Amino acid sequence: MRARSSLPLLVLVAALGGCSDQTMLDPAGPESGTPQHALADGDLDARLAEALERAGFTGRIAATLETRLGRPLDHRLALAGRLVFFDPVTGLNGDNSCAGCHAVNASFNDSKSIAIGIENNGVVGPGRVGPRNQRRSPTIVNAAFFPTLMWNSRFRALSGDPFDNSAGFDFPLPEGRSLSHMAHLLGAQAHIPFTERVEMTGFDFAGDNDAIRGEVLRRLNAIPRYRTLFGQVFPDVRAGGPITFEHVGAAIAEFTFTLTFADAPIDRYARGELRALSADQKQGALLFLGRAGCVQCHAVAGRSNEMFSDFEQHVIGVPQIASSFGNVPFDGPGGDEDFGLEQVTGDPADRYMFRTSPIRNVALQPTFMHNGAFVRLEDAIRHHLNVRASVAAYTGDGLDADLRIRLGPMEPVLERLDPLLRTPIALSAEEFDQLVAFVRDGLTDPAARPERLRHLLPGALPSGEPLHRFEFRFGSAH
Repeated sequence: MRARSSLPLLVLVAALGGCSDQTMLDPAGPESGTPQHALADGDLDARLAEALERAGFTGRIAATLETRLGRPLDHRLALAGRLVFFDPVTGLNGDNSCAGCHAVNASFNDSKSIAIGIENNGVVGPGRVGPRNQRRSPTIVNAAFFPTLMWNSRFRALSGDPFDNSAGFDFPLPEGRSLSHMAHLLGAQAHIPFTERVEMTGFDFAGDNDAIRGEVLRRLNAIPRYRTLFGQVFPDVRAGGPITFEHVGAAIAEFTFTLTFADAPIDRYARGELRALSADQKQGALLFLGRAGCVQCHAVAGRSNEMFSDFEQHVIGVPQIASSFGNVPFDGPGGDEDFGLEQVTGDPADRYMFRTSPIRNVALQPTFMHNGAFVRLEDAIRHHLNVRASVAAYTGDGLDADLRIRLGPMEPVLERLDPLLRTPIALSAEEFDQLVAFVRDGLTDPAARPERLRHLLPGALPSGEPLHRFEFRFGSAH
């Protein structure tokens, strides 16, 4: 144990962090002999402070962004990236942009259970229709701190640090490690969405990834406003040179850096603000860090960058759903399965594995899991506590009609279930509600709420293309 000082315990936690212990016993569990609901406020705070210290959580990750970048954020570059992000001119099919799947009105999550890319109806929100892809688009909020990207981690920093390109950034072919010159993993990843046929490119344009990027650049370079914006940041563009994809990738990454929303009640609590969490949320945090076992995969320290994910691949037995109308063929003999990591590695031992979801701001997602199989946070949490019972009771209620037609086989998935999830975890009704309260409210940064993000919608796009129609719960925006 660390030596104590006269500082309050939470200040000590924030200052020193602590070694990670992902398998610790519940600090308020049976070993303590004290029911969770009976803990006095002082005792509760002492136990939670100890649990956070042992887990290594500081609540200060957001403040490290510019230090790790080695520079201040460049808001001119972020503006250029934001406009490219929302502009359908970059989608060669003429109907989608980055913002079509990473929806501002869904806190930059997917607005659908399974993404709809090209051939959509111009709507972003519950009313979006069109052919499906295979999975839900992952969140880009706080992605600056993610060492791997996508549900099968197919984009990754080999150093384990997205800010460090020294070991290279690994991508599936044809890119391989050719994007390792970019300063941050997000700058490398930003080269990819424009080349995805079912997401933005469509099937009519002839050419490989380089040809697709070349056409995107031709369009951007033909728009005076983009040349001005990029010229304000890059001297070579200002001197008359072309906008390159290195410029575009850096701009989109910079915009994504501004979407760092990691100042939730749990962060403020860890920094010493004892009233940031309610008593129920504190009890839920103790369960999360202890007997409920959540922290074993939703890690809070080390390589996780306090993102509540170990960024590893696990089989967690998510019900398999497949759209009856899509652009992506599903796996398996019935065409109703998603083999997950196996699609990247080719190794059948990796079948049904998906990256642990980072769950900061998770309550702001419209749906949950890699395929949006659950539409209620409570159901997603129950699934983790008792996978087989969850699968047996699953009906797909709440999903769009086209996702309720085909449910893939589950026994082969359950046969591979991660050992951490094979034994059900019993919580009382009160404890379950406390766990939900922590995940729902204790991990949510108010700045990430859609109503706080609406100002990011451009009033007009440099291309002159119409903005998608975004369905906010308090009114649509064009």
